[in-house]
Amino acid sequence: MCGRYASARDKHELLEEFQVEVDGAADEELRPDYNVAPTKPVYAVLSRVPKSNPDGRAVRQLRVLRWGLVPAWAKDPSIGSKLINARVETVAEKPSFRRAFAERRCLLPADGYFEWVVREEAEAGGKPRKQPYFVQPADGGIMAMAGLYEFWRDRTRADDDPLAWLATCTIITTTALDEAGAVHDRMPMLIERDRWSEWLDPGVPDAREFLIPAGSTGLKVYPVSTAVNSVRNNGPELVEPIPEEEKGSQALF
Repeated sequence: MCGRYASARDKHELLEEFQVEVDGAADEELRPDYNVAPTKPVYAVLSRVPKSNPDGRAVRQLRVLRWGLVPAWAKDPSIGSKLINARVETVAEKPSFRRAFAERRCLLPADGYFEWVVREEAEAGGKPRKQPYFVQPADGGIMAMAGLYEFWRDRTRADDDPLAWLATCTIITTTALDEAGAVHDRMPMLIERDRWSEWLDPGVPDAREFLIPAGSTGLKVYPVSTAVNSVRNNGPELVEPIPEEEKGSQALF
């Protein structure tokens, strides 16, 4: 599962890194977010065929979506809070995701993601204590998480209402390996740079070829402050390793 991540790169850096042709978020610039939680707005890279494109060529765009996928058939958007992740094993068949998987795949840029490990059992009646860990590329690069996006129409609003359409997304998860597997058995499915174009192409007839087990992840994992437990907290200090004197038995490696 991936229920919290960090995405703090400047929009212009993302436009360059992902070779975006159209800034679909020109009117929206998100602030660096070190504690991205479900229902928050996030950057997504996707390819769509503009209505004005006479040759039918898909154009790579950067868009702002809400995390938590709302299927087009949903009666209301509240279902999105339950659909923040899609399992790679069932994404091609599950009704909530299969249409988006066939036609609306995206990349969700991240600096890394958080997972929690139970470190100490609580006393009777109390909750177990959990230690948060941050998982990020060992080389400090941008993580391209595989995602899906969908559009939901609010039928209670007029056609010309800018809030009539809601664009949402979900993160595809797979079996975690290496260091990432030490903190949780699931992790975001990552798309390698040389496969970005294929993954984003809405014309790919069968995207199931991408659904293969992850190889070596090239990720590093370290404990961070429990301040990240609260979504009210935000800032670069949330992804900094906790001081050596605080690690103690919290270290996994």
